[in-house]
Amino acid sequence: MAEAKSTRGARIERPLSPHLQIYSPLINMTMSILHRITGAALYFGSLLLAWWLVAAASGPGYFAFVNDIMGSLLGRLVLLGFTWALINHALGGIRHFIWDTGRGFDLKTIDLLSWGTALLGIATTLAIWAFTGQLGILVAKATALFH
Repeated sequence: MAEAKSTRGARIERPLSPHLQIYSPLINMTMSILHRITGAALYFGSLLLAWWLVAAASGPGYFAFVNDIMGSLLGRLVLLGFTWALINHALGGIRHFIWDTGRGFDLKTIDLLSWGTALLGIATTLAIWAFTGQLGILVAKATALFH
């Protein structure tokens, strides 16, 4: 890394690039980072989906094996995270689409859209899992683990 020196050869103390010690995390910064992370997580989730589909095509024995893994407490937690990542990433895409139209750039709307994405992502994920009955199964498995 190059060092800055004065004309007399003394090292000049330069500030570091702005980072978290300078900027306090704002909701729009946090949601932007989460959008990138969930985008990457969707690749992993897609591999899990492909594995499950291959297992279904391979026969009942291997499908039962994969279903047992996916149906375990850890498997269900991973699937819950994948569901949240999918919903959160989709809502983040809608937020960015709104911004692409040139709307929503005032600070109040940016915060509203960012908080809306965060809260709606969690609420929608829980609603999907509750509607399909998976949330109750997950809670039952977690409760059984600790009793």
